[in-house]
Amino acid sequence: MTDDPFVAHRSLLFTVAYEMLGSAADAEDVVQEAWLRWADLGDAARADVRDPRAYLVRIVTRQALNRLRTLARRREEYVGEWLPEPLLTSPDVAEDVELAESVSFAMLTVLETLGPTERAVFVLREVFETPYDEIAETIGRSPAAVRQIAHRAHEHVAARRPRVQVSRAEREAVVARFLAAVRGGDLQGLLAVLAPDVVVVADGGGVVAAARRPIQGAARVAALLAGLVRLPVSLEVVPVWLNGGPAARIDVDGELDTMVSLAIEDGRITRVYAVRNPHKLARVDEEAELSR
Repeated sequence: MTDDPFVAHRSLLFTVAYEMLGSAADAEDVVQEAWLRWADLGDAARADVRDPRAYLVRIVTRQALNRLRTLARRREEYVGEWLPEPLLTSPDVAEDVELAESVSFAMLTVLETLGPTERAVFVLREVFETPYDEIAETIGRSPAAVRQIAHRAHEHVAARRPRVQVSRAEREAVVARFLAAVRGGDLQGLLAVLAPDVVVVADGGGVVAAARRPIQGAARVAALLAGLVRLPVSLEVVPVWLNGGPAARIDVDGELDTMVSLAIEDGRITRVYAVRNPHKLARVDEEAELSR
């Protein structure tokens, strides 16, 4: 246990920032900025803060909003498809269904379609159940306005989020079948585990080769994945836990090449998110090395 509110709530602050930004690196920067502001208050001023948790969340949200507006302009110029920065998580996160969904690639890509203020309101209200008056103080709007924003954001996300809840056991079983088929170049095995309208979204950021547009259809996707084993490289496909769910890490010639997250409905994979941009993989690779 710790008496320092910042240390006690650091995990929460990171999660708020990550869900707003879709980038672990940017979220860490925002949390660090929040720490500096908290430390600058001094002992006496910190002791006068009645609700340190709400105060710290407010600082993080405001910092994340400022950064999100800057990132939004950059993402308009992004080469190819944009995906969130992968976040290594433990299997335990999957037990918290709401948290696992909130940090999933499927949810984060939906949140990317919201404006900065709508995204902040949605994350604070829907994910963390923050009272409307606290959100209003954080973003500088009236509680009534926040309620309207929350309603619009909720409807927007509800129309686009996956509608089928899949148990952890089912997800693990589907991912295991998928990985076995990829490792074996098993075309029929892939066709059996992929939904007919499956979509692959790849993010190379213009730095490495990746499809600039989504690839759709089980036949096309299965042929692409089955062909990986025929490439003249040493290929290793290993299971990992990513963004609250079972996923895959693909190493080529001993180096991290791609992190893959999967969306699953009715026992089949509906979406394959493949992050290849090395800038987004750097943090994951460092964490994996430290854990070895």
